[in-house]
Amino acid sequence: MMNRINWTELKPQIQQVGRLSLPAILTQITTIAMQYIDSAMVGALGANASAAIGLVSSTTWLLSGTIYAVSAGFSVQVAHQIGGNHDKKARDVVRHGIASALVVSAVLCLIGLLISHPLPGWLGGAQEIRRNATLYFMMFAIMLPFSQLNSLMSSFLQCSGDMVTPSILNAVMCVLDVIFNALLIPVFGVMGAGMGTMLACAVISLTGAWFCCVRNPQLRLRRKEKTVFDAKILKTAFKIGVPVAVQEIAMNSAMVAATMLIAPLGSIAIAANSFAVTAEGLCYMPGYGIGSAATTLVGKSYGAGNYKLAKRYGNICIAMGAVLMAITGGLMMIFCPFVFSILTPDPQVRSFAAEVLRIELLAEPFFGASIVAAGALRGTGDTFVPSLLNLGSIWVIRLGLAVLLITPLGLRGMWIAMAIELCIRGLLLLYRQHTSKYYKLPAA
Repeated sequence: MMNRINWTELKPQIQQVGRLSLPAILTQITTIAMQYIDSAMVGALGANASAAIGLVSSTTWLLSGTIYAVSAGFSVQVAHQIGGNHDKKARDVVRHGIASALVVSAVLCLIGLLISHPLPGWLGGAQEIRRNATLYFMMFAIMLPFSQLNSLMSSFLQCSGDMVTPSILNAVMCVLDVIFNALLIPVFGVMGAGMGTMLACAVISLTGAWFCCVRNPQLRLRRKEKTVFDAKILKTAFKIGVPVAVQEIAMNSAMVAATMLIAPLGSIAIAANSFAVTAEGLCYMPGYGIGSAATTLVGKSYGAGNYKLAKRYGNICIAMGAVLMAITGGLMMIFCPFVFSILTPDPQVRSFAAEVLRIELLAEPFFGASIVAAGALRGTGDTFVPSLLNLGSIWVIRLGLAVLLITPLGLRGMWIAMAIELCIRGLLLLYRQHTSKYYKLPAA
């Protein structure tokens, strides 16, 4: 009888996770699709063109991670306020978030432009790929304010419970990316791929701002409501966002360090690594989609003061994420040769990319658990310890093993180190989910 009652309680919660996760997963699919599109269109230009983008990709993730941290700092507060039926306070958070995000992204844009020329040399890239790498990274830097706005608006809408609108907008961005790339790559080459993505992101970010700030019934900004500076909102955003930013910066800095280890292996290895990372994105999109749903559901329950329900939603989401990523990892294990045949015409790059990717795919269930657990804990405001666990894992375990393995095993050694580290990271985040005090008491 007890099991029956538990299932009766659990079933609608699982259905709610599914309803919120599906649009978020579709959003992740379109994001990954854009990476596939760019990789395939640039891949047709040859291994050096792909290597140029692959060389700076870890640095683009580094800056994107900071953007994500800013969005997390404010969007979690929106979820808490809406969960507590404080819509006016949620709109105050939106106003503060927009102003803060624009300042941060402008600074990041300037930094990106300043380092775009020397960056390929710093990373150890070959002379023949440096110019294209610089031009591509320059376009990425110019895009950063639009990327920040898009990330912020998507997060706000998702935390208000609207998962559908960001999914549709990202799908449209994918279509626009194809159109702009088709027009610009034949003219500008590798730089055209960056320009196409930038234009697509600009259009969608502004459209997302309209949906959030004008159309959303809970978040739309009212002219009659005065904007009063509230230091508490910024303090809370700082408390939530800074650990995430430190985590993202540290983790992506480790990816930059990994790129520096891979760069001397040559253009084939750089291109194979870049394509393998891109292909793997299709596997972990369920994890990030369910992670977004976890942040929303846990955040709303937490804001309403129902900490037991918040933890239950977190556990449900983690289990779903691990299972789905095990399935996508298994499918990619089978179909990755076909995927790489789409991304690049170079048979040597295809074969090498498939070989290293299959090493890492064994760790996908643990990777899924770590992604979703971080999203669930973020919903409570618990970001400091998970961030420490993430960055410690990647810097100590992944890079430590990579340094030992890359000399005797080359690129294969890097991906073996990655697989081991992802398994350990998953176990660490599962332990934190089980022991976090944030599910018992509100954050101080």
